Amino acid sequence: MRDVILADGVIALSPLCPDDAEAHLAGEDEELVRRLSGGPGTREGVEAYLRHCEDQWARAGSLRAFGIRVGVDETLAGTIDLRFEAEGLAPGQVNVAYGLYPTWRGRGLATRAVLLACRYAAGAGGKEAVIQVEPDNAASAAVARRTGFTPGGQRFGADGTLLDRYVRDLGDPGINGPATT
Repeated sequence: MRDVILADGVIALSPLCPDDAEAHLAGEDEELVRRLSGGPGTREGVEAYLRHCEDQWARAGSLRAFGIRVGVDETLAGTIDLRFEAEGLAPGQVNVAYGLYPTWRGRGLATRAVLLACRYAAGAGGKEAVIQVEPDNAASAAVARRTGFTPGGQRFGADGTLLDRYVRDLGDPGINGPATT
């Protein structure tokens, strides 16, 4: 599991694990809580989620959760999750969800992470990537557009939240440029 590393020379993606709990809690802010988790993280809750992520990697489950890492010390700058099965996805679709900690936003790291994650998803059998964002989340929608996603309609999430969908064919031959694994 820990041997899955995707890199582009600026960032690296590697599986989230329980050792990431403290860095995640330190990086969490109101924006991440509102957009991704629905409530502030607790040490117990974050550790349980990270153990779940680790288990999903070990079992080749439907969730692949990566840490977005920067620098030689591989500082955790955020996360990106791929879900190969989820509500609202057709067979072959992969949901892509990402978030950066405040000090790392605005540097193009989410764009790089989405490109690397799409490359991984294509190699893991995904046919189409889907990014779902709330209509007022301009930053996330901009990442989707910069990475070649196109508008794919709207849907309501299980909690009733309206979501804009962006889709990208993972069979595109120029999908993500160079990367190492």
